[in-house]
Amino acid sequence: MSNLLPGERIDELQRNGYRIIQNPEKFCFGMDAVLLSGFARAKEHENCLDLGCGNGIIPILMEAKTDGKHFTGLEIQPESADMARRSVALNDLQDRIDIVEGDIKDASKIFGASSFHVVTTNPPYMTAQHGLTNLHEAKTIARHEVLCNLEDIIRESARLLVPGGRFYMVHRPFRLAEIISLMVQYRIEPKRMRLVYPYVDREPNMVLIEGLRGGKSRMTVEKPLIVYKEPGKYTDEIYDVYGY
Repeated sequence: MSNLLPGERIDELQRNGYRIIQNPEKFCFGMDAVLLSGFARAKEHENCLDLGCGNGIIPILMEAKTDGKHFTGLEIQPESADMARRSVALNDLQDRIDIVEGDIKDASKIFGASSFHVVTTNPPYMTAQHGLTNLHEAKTIARHEVLCNLEDIIRESARLLVPGGRFYMVHRPFRLAEIISLMVQYRIEPKRMRLVYPYVDREPNMVLIEGLRGGKSRMTVEKPLIVYKEPGKYTDEIYDVYGY
């Protein structure tokens, strides 16, 4: 395909016939992005923003899975933003998805306050469990941590959301106390949470959380999401999330 750069490939997304451009040496989306797109909700009148959209995976999956009106991705890295735009064009979604190059810390200045009904984010995190595939990915994540921290994301999300707007994040459980504390500080009330376990007898390695801007204090903890029945075999719920 003519718009592929060296090292890039096109992968099927198993949703609406959509495809995405990826580069294994630089960035490929993971299960965390897929699970977030299955956890987040968007109604037909709602405008949605993904902070740090990478190659555009979450806006594209959200467009496929929800009734949201319009989707925007904000990405600071020019290479990733360009890849995301080309993936949007590959699926003829230019009227439904915009990719904007910019810094999360400036998001409310770029878009204006109370501009979105839904904000999603899958922040980079670097831990021993992250499973980094190469040095480039490690450097990319480290750079993100310097450029933008968890408080920046939650502060800007609070500014970007309309009153009653919803915030969705996937992260690591060991950051959960910090995440909830910051959400409450910026008046995004935690409303729904789900822990993700690789196997039924293992500790959780991901958490999905929903918050409501200006909401009342009450949170629902949903049943655990188990990824694998056995090595190499997903549970039925994971197959449903992926669309197989």
